[in-house]
Amino acid sequence: MSDDQRDPQPVEKPKSGIELAREALAQAKADAKARGAQPGRTRKKRSPRGGGDSRRGGDPTAFGPAIRELLAARGWQERVAVGGVFGRWPQIVGPELAEHTEPQTFEDGILVVAADSNAWAAQLRLLSGPLVKRLNEELGHGTVQRVKVIGPSSGPRGTGRLRVTGGRRRT
Repeated sequence: MSDDQRDPQPVEKPKSGIELAREALAQAKADAKARGAQPGRTRKKRSPRGGGDSRRGGDPTAFGPAIRELLAARGWQERVAVGGVFGRWPQIVGPELAEHTEPQTFEDGILVVAADSNAWAAQLRLLSGPLVKRLNEELGHGTVQRVKVIGPSSGPRGTGRLRVTGGRRRT
């Protein structure tokens, strides 16, 4: 027999990406099974400190304590408390005063409150002492040191025909 008369060797066609991935997955599963691992199940990771998180695997933690723990860990307690005051402003100062005032910012113990008129700004200034006391009851002693009240901004005063510019003149 000559070389031409032999059966031609079957030409292996290249495998697609999906076929290669399937083969690799099958091989990985076989290797895992040989090691005694069960495919599809993950192993629990151990903590580098040796112990585990006491909540993992045990009873679930209640939402309230978990949130308080998170806030304490991040140092957000005061911000959240102040945000709660901003959200409950009508309950803290009363509906009538809340209708005409709005807390703006809180920084370094100073709560800035805007009033929609000069009359309400004056009223809030008169009530600032009791308001600081009430806010500290909500937030904790010494959190709010002062309430700064700002009235409506009317902008710079313009000059006009009926405006006195230089004071009295004597002639």
